[in-house]
Amino acid sequence: MTQPVGSNMTPRDTRPREQVAVFSIAQHSFVISAAAIQEIRSTDGLGGTVVELDRPVLRKVGHIVERDARYYYVVSGFEHFHLPPTRPTTVLILRNAPVAVLVDRIEEMAEMRVLLALPQSFCGEERNWYRGLTVLDRTVLPVANPLGFLTPAELRQLDEQNPGLLHTAGNASLESERV
Repeated sequence: MTQPVGSNMTPRDTRPREQVAVFSIAQHSFVISAAAIQEIRSTDGLGGTVVELDRPVLRKVGHIVERDARYYYVVSGFEHFHLPPTRPTTVLILRNAPVAVLVDRIEEMAEMRVLLALPQSFCGEERNWYRGLTVLDRTVLPVANPLGFLTPAELRQLDEQNPGLLHTAGNASLESERV
């Protein structure tokens, strides 16, 4: 009995692929698109200028950092996701928002092949935090929405409560609303 040529070939996976970073906060893992990250830095080697906000209006934002003539609101990852307090060692500086996110560590860089819609049980503010869910190494992980760390309303509130602190931070927040 003969087999047709190519019958033992497996079908090619044509699903879209996306490079992602897997990060952890308080023993919980999350995924974020690698394209959304401008830079990953250690909290020890962040460089630039860090300014403590005189009037923190959001519990999750206590500082602004200046890097390469751009300013970013520093968001505490554990405060944002309502997780137990941790000692973050890594900062994700985001590309299209004036946001830098404190996380515990980067676990790995990976390739995401599927993005599933959020279940209806995600019904509060977390619907803005996540783009959806994915499966990596047989584990279901939430995919962080890079524009969900600070909403346009939160950015306006930060800019209004800290007028003139860092003029560029206000301009950067307006750019993120247009993206």
